Amino acid sequence: MANLKKRVVVTGLGALTPIGLTVEKFWENAVNGVSGAATIKSFDCSRLDTKFACELKSFDATNYIDKKAARRLDPFSQYAMAVAKMALADANLDPHAMPESEKESVGVLMGSGIGGIQTFYQQAAICKEQGPNRVSPFFIPMLIPDIAPGQISIEFGFKGPNYCAVSACATANNNIIDSYLLIKEGMANIILTGGSEASVCEIGMAGFNSARALSTRNDSPETASRPFDSTRDGFVMGEGGGCIILEDYEHALKRGAKIYAEMIGVGLSADAYHITAPDPNGVGARLAMQRALGSAQIVITDIDYINMHGTSTGLGDIAETKAIKNVFGDHAYKMNVSSTKSMTGHLLGAAGAVEAIASILATRDSIVPPTINFVNPDSECDLNYTFNTAQKRDVNIAMSNAFGFGGHNTSVVFKKWSE
Repeated sequence: MANLKKRVVVTGLGALTPIGLTVEKFWENAVNGVSGAATIKSFDCSRLDTKFACELKSFDATNYIDKKAARRLDPFSQYAMAVAKMALADANLDPHAMPESEKESVGVLMGSGIGGIQTFYQQAAICKEQGPNRVSPFFIPMLIPDIAPGQISIEFGFKGPNYCAVSACATANNNIIDSYLLIKEGMANIILTGGSEASVCEIGMAGFNSARALSTRNDSPETASRPFDSTRDGFVMGEGGGCIILEDYEHALKRGAKIYAEMIGVGLSADAYHITAPDPNGVGARLAMQRALGSAQIVITDIDYINMHGTSTGLGDIAETKAIKNVFGDHAYKMNVSSTKSMTGHLLGAAGAVEAIASILATRDSIVPPTINFVNPDSECDLNYTFNTAQKRDVNIAMSNAFGFGGHNTSVVFKKWSE
């Protein structure tokens, strides 16, 4: 049983997103409603039904990783390493100055929904065209999703809990939740947690196109991610990563750490319904949010803002809306909700981390980022989705939802920091 008296705080943030390669730039553009979607530039997309995505702009792995080492990392691991280094610097944690005994209490839980799909695609082609003996000896280590936290721990000598939970688009939230519980159990003082994804490649896009999950609004990519709009036609693929440093409050206090927010609750559930479609009544989403409220020991009227999963899919947006109304009743219309995926696209296994960062900063700055691209009302989506323009309001407590293929539902809760 977790130690309910032990408090967990956020002391560092790192982000690589399609609307900013730092936390500051991401947040500035999110508040200002900037879209990260554009025609794909990283490869020839002419054979695809969807020819656009939310790609990272001008990311250079060698700003964070030695050139030789970078070649031995799939892009998802490069992103994970980059955001981990950003978060450590932001938290004023210098691994090289830490005594070995301290490193034993630092964990890394960084997830990826798909892992090294670009490496898999490239090496499968080499195997077919040139033969098995030409496959890279680094193929498997570059492919497996858990290699990102492994590489981060090797880089810095962190010997605390180290693994990745994989739950599709709920992946980052599951890693954040596990980290929170491990700190409350006394298994670590500090955990670097979140997720990264690099699925903007031909096979990744083709797979989601075949599942009819992606928007095909090729004539207007920047408006294609339009959650809750009646003309939405699927999500927009994104890429990037997010890292949050969770820390035992007493440990953070002793070292004089800057604190962004306190993490106060978590919720988990399964839809037990379908491999890709959500339960149309949002039963699993309802259970996750109710359990997060119970875990946080708060009531429904304490929530000021929810960063919704809000992917811009017909079924998903309605199911999550129903779940929120079921959980919050009349209060559902008094709080703000929004989907930052309207700007970043869907970062899959990294989505929960980036959206948790947005929720944390909403509590810090008392502002709710918007859901952009809304034009056409949907009668089944009738909440205050903060359409098109950010809204100033006091955000004392924020919730962030992430749901994944397979029916995985997660909710995390953050509270404005006050001494």
